[in-house]
Amino acid sequence: MQFFLDTANLEEIKEAVSWGVIGGLTTNPTLVAKEKGSFETLIRQICRLLGEEKPVSVEVLATTAAEMEKEARLLAEIAPNVVIKIPIGVEGLKTVYNLNRSAKKVPCNVTLVFSANQALLAARAGARYVSPFIGRLDDLGWDGVGLVRDMAAIFKIQALEAQIIAASIRHPLHVQEVALAGAQIATVPFNILKQMTQHPLTDLGVERFLTDWKQGRH
Repeated sequence: MQFFLDTANLEEIKEAVSWGVIGGLTTNPTLVAKEKGSFETLIRQICRLLGEEKPVSVEVLATTAAEMEKEARLLAEIAPNVVIKIPIGVEGLKTVYNLNRSAKKVPCNVTLVFSANQALLAARAGARYVSPFIGRLDDLGWDGVGLVRDMAAIFKIQALEAQIIAASIRHPLHVQEVALAGAQIATVPFNILKQMTQHPLTDLGVERFLTDWKQGRH
């Protein structure tokens, strides 16, 4: 399973990329709104930090298919690794279909997916990525990881090429669970990614080794 970083903060991106584990990045209007500077400049900087081979998902704000497509094509011009995030819905499906079948194809990440039916429609429309929001489902008492499991099974049975990006990750256990459920990608906030590197027994082990070394050298 690949790890995408879920942020628009340049310092977090620089640090996470230096670990050598980041395969892409996702943003959304909420994350981008927290950062300073012009939107286009920020996206261009993010794309440059990731590198041209790693996808960066950027979300449209328009709500009709015609306006979504127009906005998507402008966003795609910012950098070659831009992927367009489009919310699931009738207008979103139209947009994905049009962007996928045009001469100049634009890769899409269908977002805000909360059911297997929505995921199946997004994949059939031509989405490269489909993003179920597992944390938001869990918040309502539903099974977010179960949705990923169902999606993975359906996509395999139906031979669909869309990749599953498990989104709305709330804690490190979510990452482990979606990996077992069949997600190809988890998009993870920086603080969760950092927590994944940590374990109290690791800290105790390092402390003990250092203590033993000092005692053994005297």
